[in-house]
Amino acid sequence: MPAPLNVIAVASGKGGVGKTWLAITLTQALSTAGQKALLFDGDLGLANVDVQLGLNPAADLSRALAGQESLDDVLLPVEATGFHVAAGRSGSGGLAALSAGQLDGLGRSVVRLAGTYDRVVMDLGAGIDATVRTLASYAGVSLVVTTDEPTALTDAYAYIKVIRQHRPDADLRVVVNMAASQREGERTHTTLRKACESFLGFNPPLAGVIRRDTRVREAIRAQKPLLTRSPNCQAAVDVTRLAQQLLG
Repeated sequence: MPAPLNVIAVASGKGGVGKTWLAITLTQALSTAGQKALLFDGDLGLANVDVQLGLNPAADLSRALAGQESLDDVLLPVEATGFHVAAGRSGSGGLAALSAGQLDGLGRSVVRLAGTYDRVVMDLGAGIDATVRTLASYAGVSLVVTTDEPTALTDAYAYIKVIRQHRPDADLRVVVNMAASQREGERTHTTLRKACESFLGFNPPLAGVIRRDTRVREAIRAQKPLLTRSPNCQAAVDVTRLAQQLLG
């Protein structure tokens, strides 16, 4: 099954690079741009989209996968943002250990949902396990989030290598988060790009640079979307620019 072009995976080689926050903020930016958008929490073992948004969903993906609810019934509108969320369940070992058939079924459900939304953003788990690889294969575009930390760059490289082995035609683009400046973010991308060119023969383009901004942490602590709480701060401007770039 070909991956729908309107499905965007947000992934990272390691945790702590702001992947989930970026997925939430990007989804809101797409919604603000007039897109009917869905945020799909694909971090099946450590889901925390609902926590960052201050949501308490009555039903989540665990109930849909158990056949207790339809997938459509677990889609939750996020007030004042205009997008919907398919929430996971934090700390659910059962969700983190789905069979290959269940994962493929979940991916096909994402494809089906993509037919009813303008954009579907999947927040994937950190790392390169089978769950991440399978769900990433159902995305038309994968945003690989990194920072300038050496471990983040090393793990971003590993993610790109493994995904390209799994799917050579994958559309992988780099987002540098928490950058000191636009120029420093571009330098970080250049470091990763050169490693990929040297060892993989692949040049991952830069999708965007998100500058470090204290209001990001404030929004996360307040459990409010950044574009609602501080729509004009520099990180909000950067994510909005990323959304516009993805919309072409």
